[in-house]
Amino acid sequence: KLLTQLFGERLVIANATGCSSIWGASNPSFPYTVNSKGEGPAWANSLFEDNAEFGFGMRRAFQQRRDYLALQVDETLKDESVKMSEKLQKLLQQYLVMRKEKQHDLLLPRGRSIYHQLMERLEPLLEEEKGNHARLQKLYDLRDMFGRISFWTVGGDGWAYDIGYGGLDHVIASEEHVNILVLDTEMYSNTGGQASKSTPAGAMAKFAESGKLTQKKDMGRLAMTYKSVYVASICVHVNPQQAVRAMLEADAYPGPSLILAYSPCISQGYPMAESIAHCQLAVDSGYWPLYRYNPELAASGNNPFQLDSKKVKGDLFKLLASENRFAAVMRRDPKHAQQLDDRLKTSVGEKNQLLQVLGAEDLQGQYHKLVEGLTDAKESGSSVTILYGSETGNAEEQAKNLLQDIRARGMKGIVSSLDDFDVEELPNQKVLIIVISTCGLGEYPQNSKRTWMALQSPDLPMTWLSGVKFAVFGLGDSTYAQFCVAAAGYDVRLGE
Repeated sequence: KLLTQLFGERLVIANATGCSSIWGASNPSFPYTVNSKGEGPAWANSLFEDNAEFGFGMRRAFQQRRDYLALQVDETLKDESVKMSEKLQKLLQQYLVMRKEKQHDLLLPRGRSIYHQLMERLEPLLEEEKGNHARLQKLYDLRDMFGRISFWTVGGDGWAYDIGYGGLDHVIASEEHVNILVLDTEMYSNTGGQASKSTPAGAMAKFAESGKLTQKKDMGRLAMTYKSVYVASICVHVNPQQAVRAMLEADAYPGPSLILAYSPCISQGYPMAESIAHCQLAVDSGYWPLYRYNPELAASGNNPFQLDSKKVKGDLFKLLASENRFAAVMRRDPKHAQQLDDRLKTSVGEKNQLLQVLGAEDLQGQYHKLVEGLTDAKESGSSVTILYGSETGNAEEQAKNLLQDIRARGMKGIVSSLDDFDVEELPNQKVLIIVISTCGLGEYPQNSKRTWMALQSPDLPMTWLSGVKFAVFGLGDSTYAQFCVAAAGYDVRLGE
């Protein structure tokens, strides 16, 4: 559904047989729809074991047709017998320049493509002038190739980690512009809950009745070793903003992408009505870290890795105890289960420690990069703490721009989302700036809600922030009744 909302009219899906094809292509849970023009996703189902190759072939076929279109445009512009309007000629020349320079899509709002926007301008002109010459008629017949299709290969962990892994590895190593979405339930869900290479150590599944002995394959780290693959780990239930950002970045990235999505499953052994709270615990405990790896950032001297779930603050054993696939092993053989769970905890801890190091390198590197060359910078006795609450990324962008401005003036500063910052550290800040948007009909951004609830505690003394100078910047739509209500709420509460 999210893919359809973002890329609908230019979306092509190659769907591996499994839960995603059953739930994603049958009534009444049909997630695909069309826009006002009747345009929507094109969907096709593949065999379980070769879905990556299936999607790869679709992409290569499209590329061949697109190359043929570029050849036809070039020949049309060179043919002096073809009479066309100046407006059409300029648009065709623009398209040809973009194709020859291999210009890829910018990160436009709502999954929009610059090629698709150009196609929307070309189509009515070609329809009007197609009768002028046979070459223009041919371009009109190929008009759907002016846009750029967003290709997504979708499947579960049984396909991606196990049976179809060879094909998947071949595709991400090809540097072809194919996006891969893995709905990770950590088992073969559609065939009854058999263990896969995604199943974590200690979990009971079919063919691992006493608890799986080996660790889960770290697909994200394997893909990052190529250094040419966009990789993201997401959980829509916990951070929908990060999930949307990852999908948009993956679509805009001019190469292969791999998105690993944590997907609740009834076979994991907990009530599906508790999925949101359960996913939150999985992220908070470090069991499922959220991150993005964009190789394009390295070209500009930035760290390509960004850890979006920066702090491990949940109890891993509480998560394991709430899932029957772990609890059943504990009931059957407590000693053996404890050994497996300890091994899993060690593995999760080591993984999160590595991710923290990758993320911390970026903060240090960016700081030195910003202050380098500021020979006249004056040291400031106060450090500015900038915290943001952002649902679509606008407030986050403004907060980071503000940090650059502050550092350019020789001052020290840090930036973080509100929920990634330790609330108990607020009284220790000298200067605090909050940049926050209001989303929906007066709702607080997802990454600011936990901090907001903590500030509501009646146990906080009135002098708790007495030594802190603060300012709140609000972003919102003035046509809404609840204009900037989140910013106003924080401003009032901090003042109290």
